[in-house]
Amino acid sequence: MIRTWSRGVADDHMGEEILVRTGHAVRRHPWWSARARLTRALLARQGVRPPARILDAGCGWGVTLEALEAAGHRPAGLDVSPRILARLDRPGRDLIEADLARPLSEWDATEAFDAVLALDVIEHLDDDRAAVATLAGLVAPGGTLIVSVPAQPALFSEFDAIQGHRRRYEPAGLERAFEGSGLDLRSVLWWGAWMVPILRRRLGRDRARPGDDPAEIYLRHLALPPWPGPLALRAAYAAEHPLAVRGILPTGTSLFVVARREA
Repeated sequence: MIRTWSRGVADDHMGEEILVRTGHAVRRHPWWSARARLTRALLARQGVRPPARILDAGCGWGVTLEALEAAGHRPAGLDVSPRILARLDRPGRDLIEADLARPLSEWDATEAFDAVLALDVIEHLDDDRAAVATLAGLVAPGGTLIVSVPAQPALFSEFDAIQGHRRRYEPAGLERAFEGSGLDLRSVLWWGAWMVPILRRRLGRDRARPGDDPAEIYLRHLALPPWPGPLALRAAYAAEHPLAVRGILPTGTSLFVVARREA
């Protein structure tokens, strides 16, 4: 079932055609499954356990949504793209069309969530502070908000631009987005430390040519190395996972914030 809280233009945030045409590559890429695993671990550390009611805001291709379902949670998936929601729709699944850059005029204020996730979402929005305030309003008293973003402005590349990223973050800039949200910041965590030198080496390479198809550019950046390369990627994410969960990585390609609303 797809409900509507507000309507916007998906292409204002990320090209809808990219979303629709790249799902097959995203679903087999280790990055998305590793991010879902890390998110579940961070939820558990905050005491958010099945069958918690969780909103996956900006659910995109549904990788995290499906991981939450498999873990026994009761998730709802929210996205601005009606086309991607239509692909995720199935009996018994709660889906919401909404644009976080607009007032959620159809949201029932009595519906709040044990946890809200916004994984790689707010960097697509011009006003990240307003978006965080909107997300905070969806968190029930005592609940958790987890936000992830791409990190290190110096790593901004064609891959960011093609996705509609407005920015990459340092910890201080991400913390500023939470000012006035009414939430208590519990931790700011790095993730993807092993990827930093790889992204630095790729800066400036594989530049798009005029007329290149955006979805094809995106797929080029998602291309996996030949076997056993994908196995090595999964091993690298698995090795780093416990360090990221404990918040002891010194750097990374992503940042996570874990915040709580007072009971």
